[in-house]
Amino acid sequence: SNMRAQEIRALSKDDLEKELGESYREAVNIRFRLATRQLSDTSQARKIRKKIAQLKTIIRERELLEQLP
Repeated sequence: SNMRAQEIRALSKDDLEKELGESYREAVNIRFRLATRQLSDTSQARKIRKKIAQLKTIIRERELLEQLP
């Protein structure tokens, strides 16, 4: 699913973790479909990698914020 940064930031911690898990599964699926030539759109791999990076960044930001005194 296509989500903007604002939408991702609005998610709870549990939802972020869930979204990350789903994105990892989607990434594996995309890589498999590319490898077996069932998918010709190579930009999808880039998009899902970007989304994973975005989710990880936001999760990390929150962890750092929680550590502040």
